Amino acid sequence: MSQFDVTIIGSGPGGYVSAIRCAQLGFKTAIIEKYSTLGGTCLNVGCIPSKALLASSHHYEELQHFADHGIEVSGDVKVNLEKMIARKQAVVDQTSGGVKFLMDKNNITVFNGVGSFESATSVKVTKEDGSSEIIESKNIIIATGSKPSSLPFIKLDKDRIITSTEALKLKEVPKHLVIIGGGVIGIELGQVYLRLGAQVSVVEFMDRIIPGMDAALSKELTKVLKKQGMKFYTSHKVQSVERAGDVVTVKAENAKGEIITLEGDYSLVSVGRRPYTDGLNAEKAGVKVTDRGQIEVNDHLQTSASNVYAIGDVVRGAMLAHKAEEEGVMVAEILAGQKPHIDYNLIPGVVYTWPEVAAVGKTEEQLKADGVAYKAGSFPFKALGRARAGGDTDGFVKILADAKTDEVLGVHMIGARCADLIAEAVTAMEFRASAEDISRMSHAHPTFAEAIKEAALAATDNRALHV
Repeated sequence: MSQFDVTIIGSGPGGYVSAIRCAQLGFKTAIIEKYSTLGGTCLNVGCIPSKALLASSHHYEELQHFADHGIEVSGDVKVNLEKMIARKQAVVDQTSGGVKFLMDKNNITVFNGVGSFESATSVKVTKEDGSSEIIESKNIIIATGSKPSSLPFIKLDKDRIITSTEALKLKEVPKHLVIIGGGVIGIELGQVYLRLGAQVSVVEFMDRIIPGMDAALSKELTKVLKKQGMKFYTSHKVQSVERAGDVVTVKAENAKGEIITLEGDYSLVSVGRRPYTDGLNAEKAGVKVTDRGQIEVNDHLQTSASNVYAIGDVVRGAMLAHKAEEEGVMVAEILAGQKPHIDYNLIPGVVYTWPEVAAVGKTEEQLKADGVAYKAGSFPFKALGRARAGGDTDGFVKILADAKTDEVLGVHMIGARCADLIAEAVTAMEFRASAEDISRMSHAHPTFAEAIKEAALAATDNRALHV
């Protein structure tokens, strides 16, 4: 029987990063993965493949505007979806292989199979051929992630009525893709196929898309995507999704009680994700799981079984790969007797459309609801020399600061390179910088990052320089 100091169930970003940190700290470490490849949802059917398709479709879209830059492309520019999907898979395979390399490098034992508890210190690994073995471990970390959610009345056939997993490997560009859910995943995949020539309609229950982010970001992204051709049906409650042959019919009720009907050849159901604890047998370890499948943890991510921890999508909080990574490192360091800490307010969120959307900290809506006196400063990308030079003038940066102390409370941005620019805001807020602190930092010219400095100036006595 194999014995380990720490065993991690699940090899997604939270799991494999936690395993690496445990190994670095001197623990004899094992990781269990039910699939044949490592990396979990993120690397295989989530973050990485979706960004590969976003990149490929973005290149195709940019080609349509090369003439604006004095570059003439002769002949028809065509989409080879099969090759695009193959490139995506190559990126996935390379990235997953990189995780395997890291496991070997750090002497982490990998078990392929389904991990299920036999007790608080033993896990059974059931392999694909039906055989199994027992692992004994002093500590166990649950990192089993999440799966796409659906609605009770929708029958997912994974052919025409699909989830994000199937949307990453379609064999044709849809004529009309009807997306149910205007969150991050739906909007990102919607833009991929919009660029490739599909008609895209988004049905969203809330009154705006990306409803968890600042309302100003939602408004701007809606405006830009409408300009690109995407259609939105917000404040619409889906009533039914039916398939007849190659036609999928979606019926939804609007705020007036009227029923609208949308017909497409594909419907992407993108209504969020649910914690995945199926088959874990957590009760055998004394681990409490909620009715929704979420594992209960304390502030140290410790479950009701003192030697069992849980991280990532399977516990409370945002379902983000980088949040899971931070939690994985935190648990490893707690086991080593250290005192790590995570400020969940400073976990950034990103939408990888173009323009990109990124945010950290409090939204205006949250500050108003909490009764916090604040001041806001915004700066449009169209006023930046670098944005005009590159032709990426959509969007803005908005900084929210405490009205009395000037401490930055939230940063919200939409525009080119915002997924990378948000790191400056996270850094500033980690050190409790004021808007004036940021405004007095030198930013290279010409760069997109200058928008952050200008927004800080706008929040500091409304003294932006270039508007």
